[in-house]
Amino acid sequence: MGRNKPPPLFFSSRRFAVGSAASAAVLAACGSAPGTTTGGASAPATTGNAIELSHWYHQYGEEGTQQAAIRYAEEYSKIKPNVKVTVEWTPGDYGAKLNAALLTPEGPDVFEFSGPILDLVNAGQVADLTDIYGDARSDFNEIGLQANTVGDRLYGVKMIDDMGLLYYRKSLLEPAGIAPPTTLDELGAAIQALNTGQTKGFFMGNDGGVGVMGDMLLWSSGHEYLKDNKPDFNSDATVAAFKKGQEFLAANSGAILSGAPTDWWDPSAFTQNLTAMQWTGLWAMPGIRDAIGDDFGVMPWPAIGAGEGRPATFWGGWSQYANAKRPNVEAAKEYIKWLWIDNTDIQKDWSLAYGFHVPPRKSAAASAEPLKTGPAAEAVTILNQYGRPLFPNWTGAMGTAWGDAVNNILKNNADPKAELDAAAQKVQAELDKQA
Repeated sequence: MGRNKPPPLFFSSRRFAVGSAASAAVLAACGSAPGTTTGGASAPATTGNAIELSHWYHQYGEEGTQQAAIRYAEEYSKIKPNVKVTVEWTPGDYGAKLNAALLTPEGPDVFEFSGPILDLVNAGQVADLTDIYGDARSDFNEIGLQANTVGDRLYGVKMIDDMGLLYYRKSLLEPAGIAPPTTLDELGAAIQALNTGQTKGFFMGNDGGVGVMGDMLLWSSGHEYLKDNKPDFNSDATVAAFKKGQEFLAANSGAILSGAPTDWWDPSAFTQNLTAMQWTGLWAMPGIRDAIGDDFGVMPWPAIGAGEGRPATFWGGWSQYANAKRPNVEAAKEYIKWLWIDNTDIQKDWSLAYGFHVPPRKSAAASAEPLKTGPAAEAVTILNQYGRPLFPNWTGAMGTAWGDAVNNILKNNADPKAELDAAAQKVQAELDKQA
């Protein structure tokens, strides 16, 4: 997850094919820098009823993150001399190690996770953190809170927020008289006009955009994966959106780049003039600015049509949880509150000093200098207005059903209604099991 690395949880049509028991591949998506598991948070000598907390992180690829995590833990131990926080930095398959550890009494006291949490909640594995939010809850976007909400209770606290953006080269659009597109048809017209011999009009992945488009077609139609605990992705509007998506891919196949040296999460195709427009993430913005200066703008995925649906982007990121089966749950909750709710300076440092993300507290994002102006400020607005979150009760089986349907529709040109209806039946069967 370095300067041009994928986000903590990068979204595609198959990203929800990951449940609590099978989350290793997604959880490990950021691990890229070499390293070893490290316990490093020292603290002053303690007396009396000393408390030791273990705090687990996956290995971030962003330089300086491990040292920052250890520094935060040391700061807390200075404030709370009877609490020693030990940071464990986990390279490789963090998801598999975490899943195994949570089945034992020796698991972490505090850990980060990025996936559906219903299984963890039902197993009594994560503590209820609703009470530690207090008045600060109103400073978190309610949409962003959904990923950690089961029933009316909050079980996690966001560390960072991530999102996707459609980047465009201003120097190419403006001379051609092309405004940033607001509908899928306008996007098609723009990429056709921008398509030249060596520079394609648009890049959204080496699969031709199938992975990215599934989620975006759903959300830009104005619908969700679930609504009132029932599938919402097979509505008439979503079926129509997928039909339009098929038409979009067929009509613009010659203007859409595929086979780029790197995939959609890396901006190299955009910065190397292989494409005039690209779907990638906020995390890529510093690298884009380094390469092409201010010659870019950003926008959300456009609405499906004029007066239809809404613009969209994904709302990803990592959250912190307290292990309910460890002996010092209240101490763990107090530590999480200090680190990820009360301490906005640390939240800004973690989000922006080593990579490029949005601090989850609205006040922290608003006061962060790198996010106050230009495309970065626009990105924060896009996230808050159009971001769509992870559903905590979405399971691996549901994700497989959805992903198979999207692949068949967009790659194999299957009938959208038949595919989405079949997927909805499978998802409803899984939801019925949760009742």
